[in-house]
This record gives sequence, C-alpha cells and structure tokens, in this order.
Amino acid sequence: MKKILTLFCLTALLLTSCNNDDDFDNDTFARTFEVTRTFNAANNFADEAVVPNNVEVFDADVALVFILDPIRSAAEGGDVWEPLPKTFNFAPGEFARFSFNFIFDERTNKASIEFVLESDDLTSLNSDITDNQVFRVVIVPSSFASDSKVDLNDLNAVKSALNLEF
Repeated sequence: MKKILTLFCLTALLLTSCNNDDDFDNDTFARTFEVTRTFNAANNFADEAVVPNNVEVFDADVALVFILDPIRSAAEGGDVWEPLPKTFNFAPGEFARFSFNFIFDERTNKASIEFVLESDDLTSLNSDITDNQVFRVVIVPSSFASDSKVDLNDLNAVKSALNLEF
C-alpha cells in the first residue's frame, strides 16, 4: 500500500510540476531604443529614425512607440511614457498629434520609424511641442502584440511582461 501511495504522489507531483502555463515565452525577445527629434518646416514636421544595427528586426515584428511626457514626469518624479498616437488638444478645434509609421525593407532587412507631427496649424505650435521630443521604440514579435494579455499602451506593463531593462 505504501508503494502505491508513493507512486500516486510521485505521479501527481510530476503531472502538476510540468505545467507550462506561466505566460512567459522564452523565445519572445523585444528590442528597444530611444531617439530625440525636433519637428519644423525644414523637415516637413516629420523625421525618420533607422533602427540601430544592434536591434535585430524581422518582417513580422511590430513597433510600439511611446513619447516622454515631461510635465507628468516632473510631477510624478519619474519618466511617464504615453503611447503613440498621442493628441494634444488646445483651444476648441486646435490640436497637435504625434503618430508614427513602422517601415520594414525586406530587400535590405532594415527597419525605420517615421515620426509625424500633425496639427490644424503646424506653424503656430510652441517649441515645447515641436522641439526635442523623446521617443522610446519597442520592437516586439507580432505574435506577442496580437496574442498578449498585456496592455500594449502601458510601457511599464510591456517592460514587465518581456523582462526589459532600460
């Protein structure tokens, strides 16, 4: 009877310890980088950043882009990142919006991010909107972006889910 009980306990232990339901995918690797950009008439209120060579990108990857909110960061005592697209509303009908395009060239296996500033009146925007905007780009596999239970609009949630350090 002791042998049967021992065998039963050992079998139960093996069956429960082999469960791989930990929501962590060891082959999901995210890559990150930051860029600072200024938007003006000379660059048509758009600028492109080539993904650095040390950041490997595949054609099925997805870019998540965040902009640093300096006002909230100062108030909260730490970096606050807002997902793009990000719209700033001013007086009724007046706005500025940052958006991006993720571009992957299959011929060269190179990727870039095009940052775009749109507004109802681009020439009247203050320099706190147009100058020295800091963007954080996170490149993730499309399977993570489409199947993830993680809030992709929350950089801290993405950082935690993928064990990122920056």
